Amino acid sequence: MTWKSEIRDGMQIDWDVDVVMDDGLVLKGDVFRPIEEDRYPVILTYGPYAKGLAFQEGYPDQWNRMVTDFPEIAEGSTNQYQNWEVVDPEKWVPHGYVCVRVDSRGTGRSPGFVDHFSPRETKDMYDSIEWAGVQPWSNGKVGLNGISYYGINQWHVASLNPPHLAAMCVWEGAADWYRDMTHHGGMLCTFWANWYDMQVKTVQYGLGENGPRHPVTGQLACGDETLTEEQLAANRADFGAAILAHPLDDPYHRDRSPRFENIDVPLFSAGNWGGQGLHLRGNTEGFLQSASDQKWLEVHGIEHWTHFYTDYGRNLQLRFFDYVLKGEDNGWGDDPPVRLQVRHPGERFVERLEESWPIPRTDWTEFHLHPDLTLATEPPVAAGALEFAALGEGLVFRSAPLDEPTEVTGPLAVRMTVSSSTEDADIFVVLRVFDPDGNEVTFQGALDPHTPIAQGWLRASHRALDEDASETWRPVHTHRTRELLVPGEPVEIDIEMWPTSIVIPAGYVVALAVRGIDYEYEGELAESAEIASFKNRFSGCGPFLHNDPQDRPAEVFGGTTTLHLGPDRDGHVLVPIIPDKG
Repeated sequence: MTWKSEIRDGMQIDWDVDVVMDDGLVLKGDVFRPIEEDRYPVILTYGPYAKGLAFQEGYPDQWNRMVTDFPEIAEGSTNQYQNWEVVDPEKWVPHGYVCVRVDSRGTGRSPGFVDHFSPRETKDMYDSIEWAGVQPWSNGKVGLNGISYYGINQWHVASLNPPHLAAMCVWEGAADWYRDMTHHGGMLCTFWANWYDMQVKTVQYGLGENGPRHPVTGQLACGDETLTEEQLAANRADFGAAILAHPLDDPYHRDRSPRFENIDVPLFSAGNWGGQGLHLRGNTEGFLQSASDQKWLEVHGIEHWTHFYTDYGRNLQLRFFDYVLKGEDNGWGDDPPVRLQVRHPGERFVERLEESWPIPRTDWTEFHLHPDLTLATEPPVAAGALEFAALGEGLVFRSAPLDEPTEVTGPLAVRMTVSSSTEDADIFVVLRVFDPDGNEVTFQGALDPHTPIAQGWLRASHRALDEDASETWRPVHTHRTRELLVPGEPVEIDIEMWPTSIVIPAGYVVALAVRGIDYEYEGELAESAEIASFKNRFSGCGPFLHNDPQDRPAEVFGGTTTLHLGPDRDGHVLVPIIPDKG
């Protein structure tokens, strides 16, 4: 049934529509469609942030900054129907699309048990797609579009090949539940437990009178029932505990990760250079590994949510969907498949199109680590061993000032030989850039205003490589078993660093930090380092921290780490230097 259908702001809106799952549970969705009766392509989202929670109310810091910096986002819309990380229907329905928002099981106005990214939830999304594909206002072609959660679950459901799924736009959406999201290099990331508290429990179904109201309809955004705290807790997974209980890449993680080889629908993957710690790896790996013969990659900068709504981002999405869902000859298919906003210091971006990823003309260059803490393209001639506290700030290797402007765009990899005074060690590697005055160059990341150039992580006991999946420029670890260290005995490790882009001016210095803890920006923190929907103040890594004492007990990870260097100890960072197009 539909709670109410009405014409508002040039749209026919069906509020609180029943979407029935295969187990009989009824989820709730809102449908925004053109007034003229016809069959249209559908843009669908399924997720946990409550379709009845206004963007402006739930995420005021993000909304205010976005529309202040980009007034175009608020123009041409009443903004009454804005929801966090999904399309504004007032800017899509006039282009001949139906926009469908479904509250995921156990959140918003949809009852049920909350278990994020589980096979049950993926099947719910499958059923939602198939429901939308056969409605009288649908032409049978369903496209998926949305940021973050609304991108992550696209990878999952596309692996099941719903018959009515015709296209997907993954805007900053991670993919691999273990490597991209919960365990960077085998280390637990505390983000998800905190996210659950701040962004899901606050809109769980059953909050009723204790939750927000829909800004347009006045409905209770989290269901008409008002449950007790005990009842709410019984209706959701203990998310943080579940992640902590699975330290290896076991079936729990694989059930929540895509099968890229099954994904064959047209795909537009849009990443963010500043998305270290969550989404960027998923966007580049999803583009690389998906089986679709129609796929495009775009990578941009600034905040995680902004470009999805700017004219730049929305026009790219419209061109893609017009091309694949409507068959319009708009030139989309004639463009090269890779569109990069190449970064320059000062938050300047220059667009460039490329034929593939990584960029084919990349000059893969090894910068070697020397015992005197220099970084150079020549390997060291003398051997040395450098120690640092295993839970400390570690070492920084610096290059000489660059002779000429140098573009670094693509994935990176580090190889080094380490030993520990204990049976394990966590290694954090950070690519940093400094100007001639010694000031560090950072960028507005997807969340953190002081995001460094690139980061990588590895727990030494997880050093075993998946030889079939690994490339020289992107080592992949199995994370299936632990190989504990023998105290004092050196081992060689390879560390994946997530992709980056920067054109480094002449005279600047490149550095590699090798640390035992998360990176921290050394300058004064910007006002935007605090966002109300996150627990911690951002100091370089945003909310993507690796500081849970249960995962990093001091007796194991609090010893001394030694880095072994020299002609017989290969230590380097592999850097993707991009020559000018010839």
